[in-house]
Amino acid sequence: MKATPHVYVSDRVSRRDFLKISSLVAGMGGVMVLSGCGPAAQEPTTDDADEAGDAADAAEATLGDGVTLRVGMEAAYAPYNWQVSEESEYTIPIDNVDGAYADGYDVQVAKRIAEALGMEPVAVKLDFSALIDSLNNGQIDIVCAGMSVDPDRAQSADFSDSYIDDDIVMITTSDSPYAGATTFADLAGASVMGQAATMYDTVIDQIPDINHMTPGETVPAVVESLASGTSDVITYSMLSVPKLLETYPNFVELEMDDKFEGSVMPDNAAIAKGQDAVLEQINEVINAIPEDERQQMWNDCMDRQPA
Repeated sequence: MKATPHVYVSDRVSRRDFLKISSLVAGMGGVMVLSGCGPAAQEPTTDDADEAGDAADAAEATLGDGVTLRVGMEAAYAPYNWQVSEESEYTIPIDNVDGAYADGYDVQVAKRIAEALGMEPVAVKLDFSALIDSLNNGQIDIVCAGMSVDPDRAQSADFSDSYIDDDIVMITTSDSPYAGATTFADLAGASVMGQAATMYDTVIDQIPDINHMTPGETVPAVVESLASGTSDVITYSMLSVPKLLETYPNFVELEMDDKFEGSVMPDNAAIAKGQDAVLEQINEVINAIPEDERQQMWNDCMDRQPA
């Protein structure tokens, strides 16, 4: 991994200092400034001040070296991000894996952010648990990795507005006795499965009087448990339901009046603290993406993700 030194605004002439500089007057025979002699020094013009302000703003809204945007991600968490061996219009190179590229929803958003900043994006493949530390030690410039802001993470990095919000829903089969369930109480006696080491498993504890099954290691394993009749109900990504129901026409989403607490999962970008101008520009990019376009981007990633 290559650590690129950061250039901070404090290393440059600030906008305020720039505006204090007066032009020097050069005499015909040499350069000499004498008190009380010659024409008065010219104050900076409005155009000069505007140009100086633009330059200062550009300096403030720069990540890393201002050229290559190093985007931290697992590249193993489809449909948010995953690794492929072939380049396409959807991919960016993985900087620390030879001949590999990253695709996914996070990648599409990272490309838009990089374009707005005038930079070329590359992915840096890291363990999820190492992303914030890598951000703060200068190994990467931004995190786009299916990461949600929480109080602990917010102490270590600044987070953007969410660029997509997922939630947890429940799926059963159309012929299940639980297909008409609208409350947690209606699920009494059901065998419910979620994915291991994720919120999809832990939220199941909020449902009383059910059989909380040993979680599946992967999402396909959870889905297969429902398809085979091993489980009665599974927890699943709200955003991914349309594609799931296309693949399994006998699956239905439960229309629940009871909702899981704390289950909304925003996807936020993270940058090192103290870069407010950059964060503002990133939020402008994110907020310019309409909701229907976000869903279409997600659906497209669902179609492209590895099996």
